[in-house]
Amino acid sequence: MIAENDPAEQEKSVKWNSLLCNLIVFQTAIDMMEVIRQLVAGGWQVTAEGLAQLSPYLTSHILRFGAYATDELHIPPDVFDPALDEVDFGGEQPAAA
Repeated sequence: MIAENDPAEQEKSVKWNSLLCNLIVFQTAIDMMEVIRQLVAGGWQVTAEGLAQLSPYLTSHILRFGAYATDELHIPPDVFDPALDEVDFGGEQPAAA
């Protein structure tokens, strides 16, 4: 909620909200990659076409004004590995629009 009429404060509030949204999308993408790796390790076949149907920007589970757990913020996260070597991305490419 923007409680002040000062344009600088309003801009700061919008930027913080945008940052929060981006962080949630990034964390969701990391969580999705971890689950995909677990599926591949469990013997599931994951294809590039299947991954193309996924999106880290689903909003139905986000509690806009809800309570988010902060009790684990002091625990440093594991090192992030952006490579998804288990999936073959060399297959057919989607047609250009």
